[in-house]
Amino acid sequence: MLEINNNWDDLLKEEMKKEYFQKLLSFLNDEYNSKTIFPEYKNILNALKLTDYNNVKVLILGQDPYHGVGEAHGLSFSVMNKQKRPPSLNNIFKELKNDLWITRVNNNLSDWANQGVLLLNAILTVEMDKPLSHKNKGWEIFTDKIITLLNEREKPVIFVLWGNYAKGKKPLITNERHIIIEGVHPSPLSASRGFHGSKPFSKINKYLQSNNINPIKW
Repeated sequence: MLEINNNWDDLLKEEMKKEYFQKLLSFLNDEYNSKTIFPEYKNILNALKLTDYNNVKVLILGQDPYHGVGEAHGLSFSVMNKQKRPPSLNNIFKELKNDLWITRVNNNLSDWANQGVLLLNAILTVEMDKPLSHKNKGWEIFTDKIITLLNEREKPVIFVLWGNYAKGKKPLITNERHIIIEGVHPSPLSASRGFHGSKPFSKINKYLQSNNINPIKW
């Protein structure tokens, strides 16, 4: 059973009882017992564990976990410290330096998560070396529910949608009190077409401060 141990448990309790989610759990049980799946089972819901519902200031949406050994640990774009920095994360850090003159060394973004940045992938598991291998198994329904719950919240949330896949979730964000920052994906295939120079980090902090919310220490 997947447990979160904060307010998300109560909010997602009924969702986890649904037939699609029970089928997903059965699928995951078979996958983890027969193949190499990332992240570790205990880290599947790491994004929710580190960023409680009431503490979410920003949501940065990814698609699915890194599929290399020792990389994914349940947070979108983040890798365990000792691993080589993936190209998308490298571009994120380049833009952070360009935007706020912050040179970041730590590839593990848990410190962002602990400050209220929900680093959520739409698909939460993947088979080794097979990107999108767990697509359409039920995760997208579950993570759409998470976005919907955040949309219902009174306190404003900044939704960061990089790339076409993330932008496809925009119809779920209907509440006018929330902020959407959308742009080009930081992948090397697209970053040069508008991600670099977009200054998302300063925009996020400006919106937070304008709503009397403490900015993120990036």
